Amino acid sequence: MPARAAEVRRRLGSNYFVERAAVTIVTPTKRVGLGGRRDFQPIDATTHLVAGIAAGSRRTAFGPRLQESVAMPQTPHVEKHFTASDSVRDIVIGMADGLTVPFALAAGLSGAVSSSGIIVTAGLAEVAAGAIAMGLGGYLAARTDVEHYHSERVREEREADEMPEQEAEEVADVLRSYGLEADHVEMVVRSICADKQRWVDFMMRFELGLEAPDPKRAGRSAFTIALSYVAGGLVPLAPYFVLKSVHSALLVSVLVTLLALFVFGYVKGRFTTARPFRSAWQTVLVGGIAATAAFIIAKSL
Repeated sequence: MPARAAEVRRRLGSNYFVERAAVTIVTPTKRVGLGGRRDFQPIDATTHLVAGIAAGSRRTAFGPRLQESVAMPQTPHVEKHFTASDSVRDIVIGMADGLTVPFALAAGLSGAVSSSGIIVTAGLAEVAAGAIAMGLGGYLAARTDVEHYHSERVREEREADEMPEQEAEEVADVLRSYGLEADHVEMVVRSICADKQRWVDFMMRFELGLEAPDPKRAGRSAFTIALSYVAGGLVPLAPYFVLKSVHSALLVSVLVTLLALFVFGYVKGRFTTARPFRSAWQTVLVGGIAATAAFIIAKSL
């Protein structure tokens, strides 16, 4: 530590604490008097010193007051929010069905046939058909969201032109529902309604609860759901690729798939809920019930 910093540390009383940190002094040309002495010593602009008030008084061994401004380090406020809910929803839809449906199919066929080849063939056919069907479903759902938003926006724009008083009153009702005082409602309503684009945006979000959807989401949603379905569907079928015995393959498939369901449910819960283990066990329970039901039905036929 430089001599001047050591001298400052020694002279600081109980009212200040000092730590090493790279801090730039605001005005490097000013001089600080130590202990009321007339011979002032300059403080460099890059002195490694942070002085903070530890008790109420600002007076120290420096004399009347610490005359130099020191930039105090502050911890920035960082908010962590998960915003990729649409993508996670697509993965959950595809993976959950992919793990459950082929698993139930393989378990059901294991109770009816004795050839692993038949189960693999039927399973792969189901995975392919399921991935296509789920992907198309995701695409159509996303396109429907876009079309619905567009139609509602056109309606709101028409109502703003044809019945502005009623629409302005609806804006006021929304503001009152959020606790805005009556004295401020009229001023805020005028400000919002002064711009038609902003007015319609407000009504879409706060009256109808609709957010503008991404027009490119339909293709991404279809691809994400289909790929997730394939990834999940191959897990319960994998043992039938390597094991000739249907019974042995079924046992391994059950263990592997239940483990995959648990991990998938836990990861899903980490992103979407505050109780990931509960999500994991719920996912395992749903998959297990589906597979058990399919096995019993196939065995009884």
